[in-house]
Amino acid sequence: MPCTTVLVGRKASNDNSTMIARTDDGHFDTKKLIVVEPRDQKRKYRSVLSHVEIELPDNPVRYTACPSVDPKNGIWAATGINALNVGMTATETITSNPRVLAADPLVELKKAVKRGEKEIPGGIGEEDILVLVLPYIRSAREGVKRLAALLEQYGTYESNGVAFNDENEVWWMETIGGHHWMAKRVPDEAVVIMPNQFGMDSFDMDDAFGRQEAHMCSADLREFIEENRLDLNLNGGSNPRLIFGSASDQDHIYNTPRAWFMGRFLNPTKYKWEGANADFGPESDDIPWSFLPERKIAVEDVKYMLSSNYQGTPYNPYLNQDTGVRGKYRSIGINRTGVTSVCQIRSGVPEGVKGVEWICFASTTFDALLPVYPNVPKMPKYLSDVTLDVSTENFYWASALIGALADHSYNSCIQHIMRYQNAVMTKGRQLLIEYDRKYAEEPSEKLLIEANERLAQMAKEQSTAALGKVLAESSAGMKNGYNRADN
Repeated sequence: MPCTTVLVGRKASNDNSTMIARTDDGHFDTKKLIVVEPRDQKRKYRSVLSHVEIELPDNPVRYTACPSVDPKNGIWAATGINALNVGMTATETITSNPRVLAADPLVELKKAVKRGEKEIPGGIGEEDILVLVLPYIRSAREGVKRLAALLEQYGTYESNGVAFNDENEVWWMETIGGHHWMAKRVPDEAVVIMPNQFGMDSFDMDDAFGRQEAHMCSADLREFIEENRLDLNLNGGSNPRLIFGSASDQDHIYNTPRAWFMGRFLNPTKYKWEGANADFGPESDDIPWSFLPERKIAVEDVKYMLSSNYQGTPYNPYLNQDTGVRGKYRSIGINRTGVTSVCQIRSGVPEGVKGVEWICFASTTFDALLPVYPNVPKMPKYLSDVTLDVSTENFYWASALIGALADHSYNSCIQHIMRYQNAVMTKGRQLLIEYDRKYAEEPSEKLLIEANERLAQMAKEQSTAALGKVLAESSAGMKNGYNRADN
């Protein structure tokens, strides 16, 4: 799916936590947040889209997931944190090129077309990956290794990027063709930005085939590159983008501008971002995969980047005046986002509350980011009890309604949206502080359930109030709004 990812190393964050965040930009995919207990995890998995069948281990752990409410296309679990405080987000659709895809074709379902012919299953994909991996890993590094084994055995029918984090490490993994892959540990001081393209711009093959301190890859990747003459680097360069990635006209409208906005936010003074002599422009192919930010990064900053509509630039689609380039580039915060999550694994707190999952449903531009504790047996109904029927009784549909109404009356509604987002973030943080302290004094699962219920109730109150305000503003701006004095 077209998504945007941000990864934050522990020394780059304000509280020494690791963060992996992604917008899940489906086709208005209705989402919910649930907990999957070990007894509910299937032991034999079958993909709806590719029909691949996979036997799963007998030792899953509890984990959270954000599956699709409509099961017709499969689970699409999207993001979660398991009971061992390992986070995962899967997947970001990335780009490739014909050279790679010809050398290692994607593994697509081949249905039987005539009687007696046998169907050939496809590989694994975004529908499947989180469910196949997250319940069985004890660290971010283990996540890479388990997914790698699955890719090599079953293959994949699409090009994807996947992130893992634990208390100490963040790993980013990208698929290459149908069966190959490479993964890199995010430097502790760095922030990674990913806008639907093959992202890594440097890779240490010697480390990957040696100690694997910060790099891992397919065992035959060197031979694969050489035998298929995939390398476009000059003078011994080692930029993986020039081997496995793309730089198309479509990328320059749809992908690279998002990286430009996020890089501009992270390093506003180190680089020149605009003008004739800019270091990087919205259509630059060499915007770095990772940045050393000019200040520490908090959850609020991640949300800001993932809510972008190019505010502060002439590309903002909500500008009153026509700049000639207004709305030219694909925004990060778009209308068809199902869920956005920040999987945060913290240090300096008890084991049971190290993980915090921040959830935002629908368009990030208009909706609020709510924290919850994932180490619980169930989520509040306001987050988990979602159906395909529109209702203000759950966070997903309330968020979707707020965004749809506010978008059409942006200038009159944006002040209400900003107050709403800040209120949920502020009150959410206050409740985290309160329950972190309570849990440190007397750890209990019951306490975390209580905390999540209070967080959900707060979100409901704030969302209901915000919905009322944007409804009033949008109603006042309706085109059929006439008075007698208008005659």
